[in-house]
Amino acid sequence: MFRKVLVANRGEIAVRVMRALRELRIRSVGIYSSADRGALHVRYAGEAHEVGPAPAAESYLRIDRILEVARRAGCDALHPGYGFLSERAELARACAGAGVAFIGPPPEAIDAMGSKTGARARMTAAGVPVVPGTEPLGADPDAWTRAATGLGYPVLVKAAAGGGGKGMRAVAAPADLADAVARARSEAQNAFGDSTVYMEKLVQAPHHVEIQVLGLADGTVLHLWERECSIQRRHQKIVEETPSPLLDEGMRAAMGAVAVRAAAAVGYRGAGTVEFLVDGRTREFFFLEMNTRLQVEHPITEMVTGIDLVQAQVRIAAGEALGLRQEDLARRGAAIECRVYAEDPSAGFMPSPGRIVQAREPGGVGVRVDSGIYPGAEVPSLYDPLLAKVVAWGETREVARQRMARALAEYVVTGVRTNLAYLAAVVDHAAFRAGDYDTGFVDRCRDELLRESAAVPPDLAEVAALTAAVAAYERDRARGLDGGHAGGSGAGDRDRSDGAGAPNVVSPSGSRRPSPWKRWALP
Repeated sequence: MFRKVLVANRGEIAVRVMRALRELRIRSVGIYSSADRGALHVRYAGEAHEVGPAPAAESYLRIDRILEVARRAGCDALHPGYGFLSERAELARACAGAGVAFIGPPPEAIDAMGSKTGARARMTAAGVPVVPGTEPLGADPDAWTRAATGLGYPVLVKAAAGGGGKGMRAVAAPADLADAVARARSEAQNAFGDSTVYMEKLVQAPHHVEIQVLGLADGTVLHLWERECSIQRRHQKIVEETPSPLLDEGMRAAMGAVAVRAAAAVGYRGAGTVEFLVDGRTREFFFLEMNTRLQVEHPITEMVTGIDLVQAQVRIAAGEALGLRQEDLARRGAAIECRVYAEDPSAGFMPSPGRIVQAREPGGVGVRVDSGIYPGAEVPSLYDPLLAKVVAWGETREVARQRMARALAEYVVTGVRTNLAYLAAVVDHAAFRAGDYDTGFVDRCRDELLRESAAVPPDLAEVAALTAAVAAYERDRARGLDGGHAGGSGAGDRDRSDGAGAPNVVSPSGSRRPSPWKRWALP
């Protein structure tokens, strides 16, 4: 087993990986940019090293600087988390050249699935169903017109590289095609440095369903069932759940088998995800892409299977046999994840950087929070504004949903705006309660969700009074626990609200109310 692992990431995922390493008795090494000196992952790491200035291109994306830290710190492995360099084959190859194990798939597998068009061709050869589409068509407008006519409108113009919804344009009519191609090409160039685009048939009322796979050291590939990821805003997932309300057992088994075949076709090792589009009318499913890394939403799979996917990644990379067989795996209950962002839904979901004043996480049976923040932490403007993930588990989907509603109502973050109230509105929506939604849900219900999540700013005097009361309560409790030696002047400073953002407390239903404080008593 490894002795020391560098975690080449930041925020909540870096903390998540470090926790898994600590349980395995492996020392963690963190990295940070100049903007992240006080970040939670820096505090949690066994040791941490600065790798450059705030821009990611000069810090978190600098393979040379990261591997130099690994060399100086004596690391024998590197975990990339997700985002940043996690799907860069050059990082995996550079690790091998530096004598550092890469906790992820072989670089050949990353390359094979890194290009959407290349992956489509490889999956077709492996007998995996793909969405009808084209190869890259170049700049000839007539070629695009003929291809769109052949596929039949509506179609989707897509970037061949990258992901996250960038470089994607839906086209409903021929008159819109040329502009969509130009915009998709420009966005792809800006986002990925590659303007190559192609076209697919647009699946109607689609569901985004992914299958978690695990490629073992001996070459066996297992699947850990599905995650429903259709609650998306601008092609970015915000709420995920497992099991999917759409799938029956026959579809579940069929999609799992296809995902295993897809991963095996590229010699996959470690944790990965095979993503599918499912036609909501016909129930046909098509390969979309493969994410050759850990996913943001991996905790819901962990909650229903009991398998720690990060620890599995580490053990597979170290060559250990996990002793798992597909027939031995089992699921229990249901789980839902909500992504908490520093953003302002009322202002078009603009990011809300700043200093965290309060961060009070929910707890209780079946609730898990993977967080990267603490009171006093700075949320930089240069990185993804994901603050934390709230996960709720229950014996049934409805128990998990109600537990999530309660957890979101308990979560308090001040100093920056968040989408907590918006998430509460989603979880309480009739369509979500019924499990009857697809990837168009957020767009269709946009005004309703924003209306339901609109928070009435509380009276600032009331906020200040409550904050002072909470600080006094915590100080008194600390003194009682340690015989009067805790507390001090820091508590009031730590919890003092500066009015930078209204506390994001909502009722269990996510509905509006005049004052968020009047229905919540102190502990």
